[in-house]
Amino acid sequence: MDSVINSIIEEKFKEIQSRLPANVKIFSTSLNFQEILNSEIENINQKDSPSEIEKLIREASQKYGVDANLIRSVIKAESNFNQFAVSPKGAIGLMQLMPSTAKELNVKNPFDPSQNIDGGVRYLKNLLDTYKDVRLALAAYNAGPQAVEKYQGIPPYPETINYINKILNDLYK
Repeated sequence: MDSVINSIIEEKFKEIQSRLPANVKIFSTSLNFQEILNSEIENINQKDSPSEIEKLIREASQKYGVDANLIRSVIKAESNFNQFAVSPKGAIGLMQLMPSTAKELNVKNPFDPSQNIDGGVRYLKNLLDTYKDVRLALAAYNAGPQAVEKYQGIPPYPETINYINKILNDLYK
């Protein structure tokens, strides 16, 4: 997890440095680096506004045949639309992809809304096709397919049950 974050910070650091005049250098240990990085994050947040994220949701919905409202509800439940969200278990980004899942889905930067939504919706589509039931697909998205297989249905985990109910209530409100 730290290596993913460090890699992204390093990449952003190089990008920031490349935009500065050749005679100006910044160092990661300088106090200004954090200010510059915060400014860059703010720029990213403005670029990836709700309308941009909404556009990505619609595109993924059409591309993979997954209801846009379901995608929106999963993102809301997973990260509340925070592209920089990191869970205590290490899930990353809008759709809270675990690093191993992101790697399997060829998501290079899980903090990038476009990559995260595309990978998350591909994964969700696979689960919907596998289980043919939105409740089981959501259970697998939250607790993992192994848990759904182990319990031959929705695992008896309060977190997973609440997760499914939260998304379904959001969908059908």
